[in-house]
Amino acid sequence: MLSLKIIFWILFFLVFYAYLGYGILLYFLVKIKRTFGTKKQTENTDYEPEVTLFVAAYNEKDYVDAKVKNGFSLAYPQSKIKQVWVTDGSDDGTPDLLQKYQDKGVEVYHENIRGGKIGAMNRGMQFVKTPIVIFSDGNTTLGEESVQRIVNLFSNPKVGCVSGEKRIFSKEKDTAAGTEGIYWKYESTLKKWDAELYSVVGAAGELFAIRTELFQEVEKDTLLDDFIISLRVAMKGYTIQYDPEAYAIETASANVKEELKRKVRIAAGGIQSIIRLSPLLNIFKYGTLSFQYISHRVLRWTVAPIALPLIFILNGLIAYAEGITNFNCLYVWLFYAQILFYILASTGWYLENKSIKVKALFVPYYFFIMNYAVLMGIRRYFKGSQTVNWERAKRGS
Repeated sequence: MLSLKIIFWILFFLVFYAYLGYGILLYFLVKIKRTFGTKKQTENTDYEPEVTLFVAAYNEKDYVDAKVKNGFSLAYPQSKIKQVWVTDGSDDGTPDLLQKYQDKGVEVYHENIRGGKIGAMNRGMQFVKTPIVIFSDGNTTLGEESVQRIVNLFSNPKVGCVSGEKRIFSKEKDTAAGTEGIYWKYESTLKKWDAELYSVVGAAGELFAIRTELFQEVEKDTLLDDFIISLRVAMKGYTIQYDPEAYAIETASANVKEELKRKVRIAAGGIQSIIRLSPLLNIFKYGTLSFQYISHRVLRWTVAPIALPLIFILNGLIAYAEGITNFNCLYVWLFYAQILFYILASTGWYLENKSIKVKALFVPYYFFIMNYAVLMGIRRYFKGSQTVNWERAKRGS
């Protein structure tokens, strides 16, 4: 029984650390750095190089007009903003809609064959001639000052990549998928602290930028292009910085079933990324970057989801051995707390399907869905059944 208790507490600690403990530790490390570290370099607001807004789009006709006009409305010298669209495989009229903007400087590169987002990015980068390229999705809207804020960070020559913030547009009627916004607010805080300590560990595909010269072609079957591209830049000795005021807005998934599609794919891509970025696990070579990467990403994509069911089983075995009605025993209280958590998650599922909104119940449900998605993603990756082409998740209207 002692060995079961030891395993239980190790797994419990790893899950706690992955989701909350690292954030607490990171907070104190940043406080220490502010007290004893070197003064942060001041951004050069006079630094205004040409930039390219790069969109790899597949069947985005419903968003084309708004996206292009959004690019023209950004608070940055318009003569220094280029727009490049790569629309491989689009057959809904997206390339035709874009043609009307060519006389305004929008470049459109189309091929009939669909090779996935990373195939479009690899092909399209040959057309980027500016020192900075900014990637964003076709269905997102950029904040007015996003480009300027991204460029300001690049005035530091040690910065090789800048990640913007993904913001979820949620309305009062949004259901469990709206909890995605709560998660991203927490993630935003961790990213700010990661960047302040040393570097963010991965960029959000909705909005991120790199120095064009640092781009290296990515394997054609890559699932998380943004993650692989940004961390390979960091592995070259540059940092990934983050500005939450450089943001891209998109609507929440229509429901958790749709959100699950997206998260399963991301999870499969996470396992693929860990394998392909295996040198980054060497903390003796990459130091702080490896520490942040393992703490913030690897544990969430590997250990934590597998540990959760094991913690429940071990806790049950220990509680029954100690006496399931022995309320003087910590293990009994923890076991009942876990049962309550899964009851709340199940209730959240039920209410989601009934379109009844009780946000407090959606939090445990969303946490459960996140970890369930990772398990399904791991399974899908090792079965080789995850295609490189996105299956679009339906968004809330």
